[in-house]
Amino acid sequence: MMTFLERWQPHCLAALRIVAALLFIEHGTSKLWGWPYVDGLSNLPPFTLFWTAGVIEIVGGVLLLLGLFTRPAAFILSGEMAVAYFMEHLPIDFFPIRNQGDAPILFCFVFLYLAAAGPGAFSLDGLRRAQASADS
Repeated sequence: MMTFLERWQPHCLAALRIVAALLFIEHGTSKLWGWPYVDGLSNLPPFTLFWTAGVIEIVGGVLLLLGLFTRPAAFILSGEMAVAYFMEHLPIDFFPIRNQGDAPILFCFVFLYLAAAGPGAFSLDGLRRAQASADS
């Protein structure tokens, strides 16, 4: 019925990857650099658990944004979000709407999907793959 959308699948996948990466980078910059400022999460002391999460979020987010090493980066980020949910949100309450765990759950499954599906269009992984096939 909606087969006309099939030709846009790589572009929609890329849009999902890019938007998720930008949102995720924002979480990391808030933790490491205090921008945008979030009370209780900004300007964390170095080498703490949350600071390390911020480093992972920035590095992994940039890799996803560029579509570079997309599958392994997305898999690691998916795991980080699963750990974040079970360590920080689930102990507060069982229901995600009450424990503010909606975002980590969504990030976890979006990243898991990207790990399985790949980067889509507009990625450095795609350029590397095209160059490798042209060289052989």
